[in-house]
Amino acid sequence: MEKIVILCVDDEKIILDSIKAQLKENYGNSFFYETAQSAVEAFDIIDELMIDKKVKLIIISDWLMPVVKGDEFLIKVHNKYPNSLKILLTGQADDNLIEKTKKEAHLFKCLKKPWIRSELFACIETGMHLI
Repeated sequence: MEKIVILCVDDEKIILDSIKAQLKENYGNSFFYETAQSAVEAFDIIDELMIDKKVKLIIISDWLMPVVKGDEFLIKVHNKYPNSLKILLTGQADDNLIEKTKKEAHLFKCLKKPWIRSELFACIETGMHLI
């Protein structure tokens, strides 16, 4: 049986808790939810999840994080797991960086912080059919 995991990556725990609560409130048990406070932690989670070939992965990542920025993280994920759905959530990234990430990571969508719940949900629902 196929399972869809939404992985939220942000260095701010309050942001992770907020997104996860909104997702659970809207989708309930339709998805599995994971969070990571860094790209390094997220890579470990992704590698463990992707051992199961029936997992479909949706990643919602912040851009401005210490050590590894969100664009670099999503490009690395794409190189290893190209079928994952990648969403960038940021208040900092400029248009050139977003375009680069679209090309190199096949970024599905970039949403600006503070995000609008309905836009995030619509993005997930549209993109989910592409993975």
